[in-house]
Amino acid sequence: MARAQWPLQQGRPTLEVILTHAKSGQKVVRTLLADTGAGAEHDQFEFVLDGVDCVLCGGIPFRTVAVGGAYSGVYPAFSLPIEIPALGFSDLVFAVGISPPPLDFDGIACFRFLNRFTYGNFGNKGEFALEA
Repeated sequence: MARAQWPLQQGRPTLEVILTHAKSGQKVVRTLLADTGAGAEHDQFEFVLDGVDCVLCGGIPFRTVAVGGAYSGVYPAFSLPIEIPALGFSDLVFAVGISPPPLDFDGIACFRFLNRFTYGNFGNKGEFALEA
């Protein structure tokens, strides 16, 4: 099984994803809060990202989505290519574009995305990991 691990940031679980800038092709690393309490398995989105990142990295707008909780409101949703190379993950995902992203993070990886994997600290208190 492939596993990717990231250090906790301010005691909170994180993960890194790679976006690709649509015009330059440059890879852009984004650090996201891994939040199993964000969204539900049946929600229409897997990530909450900065709306500017969604547009600059080739996101294709497909609808607006109502979001509850800390970001209550209606936001544009995008189909966006995301990679996690250590897991061999490369796929189109659905992201809600907000502004600004959570303080100290570039966005949020929601439960719908995290639930694709086995996740946790796997015995390492200072880390968060996903396993495919």
